[in-house]
Amino acid sequence: MSRLTIHSVETAPAEAKERLATAQKANGFLPNLLGVLANAPTALEAYQVVGAINARTGLSAAEREVVQITAAARNGCGFCVAGHTKIARKLDMPAEIVEALRKTAALSDPKLNALAAFTLAVMEKKGQVSDEELRAFFDAGYTQANALEVVLGVSLATLCNYANNLAQTPINPELQPFA
Repeated sequence: MSRLTIHSVETAPAEAKERLATAQKANGFLPNLLGVLANAPTALEAYQVVGAINARTGLSAAEREVVQITAAARNGCGFCVAGHTKIARKLDMPAEIVEALRKTAALSDPKLNALAAFTLAVMEKKGQVSDEELRAFFDAGYTQANALEVVLGVSLATLCNYANNLAQTPINPELQPFA
């Protein structure tokens, strides 16, 4: 049971209705996260706008999912772990990579492992990573832009992870197989 209201298109504040309707149509269902964020239409807007911006970064779709699953797992957000696991599987990411991400364990792919490790370092050190951590990220083939794109991805994850943790958002039935 959510501690905050999970809005539907019908019950949402007027400013959130169109955003929820569009999301419901795009997903085939309304993710409970969006219903929770609709309590603050500006939070819903921020999540959707920043999510669209994040999708345009120099990181590949799979790399963006590495950041999102890593952050969700570290932040203890089961809802986002499930949602991003579903996305990762749609991207045909190897199952062993996805499972390791969910456990914040080392990845068999060296470049993705460097990305996950850097994401954790950014989160744990609030961006104050060591020179060695930043160098390892660059040595794996990532750029200065990518470093900042990890920060962007972490900021997006923080918004949805913390909102879900605050609300104790239940995982939609459509996402349960990925929980």
